[in-house]
This record gives sequence, C-alpha cells and structure tokens, in this order.
Amino acid sequence: MLGFVIQRLLQAAVVMAVMSAVVFVGVYAIGNPIEIIIPPEATQEIREATIKRFGLDLPLWEQYFIFVTNLLQGDFGRSFIYNVPVLELIAGRLPATLELVLISVVTATLLGVGLGVYAGYRPESLIARGIMAVSVLGFSVPSFWVGLILILIFAVNLGWLPAGGRGEVVSFLGVDWSFLTPDGLSHIFLPALNLAFFKLAMMIRLARAGTREIMLTDTIKFARAAGIPERQILTQHLLKLISIPIITVFGLELGSTLAFAVVTETIFSWPGVGKLIIDSITVLDRPVMVAYLILTALLFVLINLTVDLVFALIDPRIRARGA
Repeated sequence: MLGFVIQRLLQAAVVMAVMSAVVFVGVYAIGNPIEIIIPPEATQEIREATIKRFGLDLPLWEQYFIFVTNLLQGDFGRSFIYNVPVLELIAGRLPATLELVLISVVTATLLGVGLGVYAGYRPESLIARGIMAVSVLGFSVPSFWVGLILILIFAVNLGWLPAGGRGEVVSFLGVDWSFLTPDGLSHIFLPALNLAFFKLAMMIRLARAGTREIMLTDTIKFARAAGIPERQILTQHLLKLISIPIITVFGLELGSTLAFAVVTETIFSWPGVGKLIIDSITVLDRPVMVAYLILTALLFVLINLTVDLVFALIDPRIRARGA
C-alpha cells in the first residue's frame, strides 16, 4: 500500500509541475494588463515605475522562476486590481462557492443514485420511465437556459424566491455561511438546483446502467438462490458493486463543479470564486487568473489521488496492480 501511495504522489507532483508552467506561460501571453491598470493620461515615468513594480519588465523565464519560488513558499502574489494577496482574495470568495457546490453535488448524487437504482431495478414501471425522461431532459438543456427559466418562474412570475445574491450569512468557525440562515437558504435554492440538474441526470443514468448490469450477474443470482432478502441484496451487494464508477464520477464532478461554476454564479450574481475569475479575466488580473488555474489543477490532482486511494481500499486488486 505504501508503494502505491508513493507512486501516486510522485505522479501528482509531476502533473502539478507541468501545469504550473503551462498555466503561467498561457496566461502571461495574453494581453497587457498595464493598459488597464494605468490610465491613459499617466506619464511615461509612472508607466515605467508600475511595470518595474510588477516585474513585467523581466524576461518570461525569470518571471516564472520568481513565481515558482514564491509559490513554494505559499505566496501566489498580489492582485493587480484589488492590491491584496491573491490567496486572501480567493479565500474570501471560496466559502460561497464551496457551500453552493457541496449542496448541489451531494444532493444530486444521493437523489440520483436512489432514482437510478430504482429505474434499473424496475425498468418497465411508469415511475422508472418518468425518471429516465427527467435524466434525458437534464442532458438536453444547457445550464444557463435552466437558470434563466428558474429565475423567470420562481423569482419573477411567482415571487417565491430571490433572483440573485447570497442573502443573510452567519459566521461559523470564522467563516461566513449562508445555508445556516433561512434567508440564505432561500437565496441558495435556485443556483443549487441549477447546478444539480445536470449532475442528477448523470447520476441517474450511471446508477441505472450499473444496476441493470449487476442484476444480471451470477452474484445476484446466487444471492437470491440463497434466500437473501431483496432489500439486503440491494443495500449490501448491489450498491457495493456499483460504488466504484459512482465514486469516480462524484469526485470528478465535485472538482469540475468547484472549478467551473462560473455560469451559475454569473446568472444568479453569486459572489463566489467563479464570478471572481470572470471579473479578473475582464481586467487581465494575471495573479488571480494564474492562482485560480493552479488551484484548480491542484484540486483535480487531489481529488483523483483521493479517488485512487479509496479504490485501493475498496478493491485490493487495484492496490496490487499499482504496487
């Protein structure tokens, strides 16, 4: 097991090293932030001083070397626009994105697996057909359209829920959370529903396919022949056998939703990291853009590493192959 862990950690380190170079070169090759930071009426002396202060007069390789050196010390630099440390800026927006993503992905997974297992266990029932129709709809419509329709129905026409914002927050463990207040819950309901819709459809189809496949295996036939109750077969045998693909998709969807909840946060004016990166791209705030992409890559690497370790604990064959 130790060799398996060391191998995965080395792979993660190589991936992060390559991603840091790709992200840095890619972002710093886009535009010139000085044209946005400095007003047109600024003198040449002010322009040169500003360029030197941000280190933009140095060769790209030297800028990258300084960036990596600071990065290894936990310093992602300072925002060009907000003039605060980038990590501090992202950390201030992260709780809003984190609670939105966790609520949507966890809800979609729990509900989707349950509905998918039922649809696979009773495929000919009317309820199962309705469940599959919902999953088809979830795959067919774009998320921005769903968000606009949700706002139109529940916020504009019915007036039941707010159209945007985060609402009232309460501090817990030094962090502001909105889902702990009734007003915050009313604000998070629509964006969480919008984010969860596609994930729900994916989990339904994944769980249904896995259920249909497993129910035809000898394992289930032998369990039934042994007189094991159907409820026990579903909870102890079926769910364990379909758990590996579900865990994989859950980890990847959690990471992708955290990284790319941009559309939902923009539509619902949710003050999270996604909206921050859109604003940073607009004004070419390079340190924020680089830090966001590096942290996103790190997030996916950590999630994949965690999923691999969970697989190794569930299935010893995976651990043996990776040793």
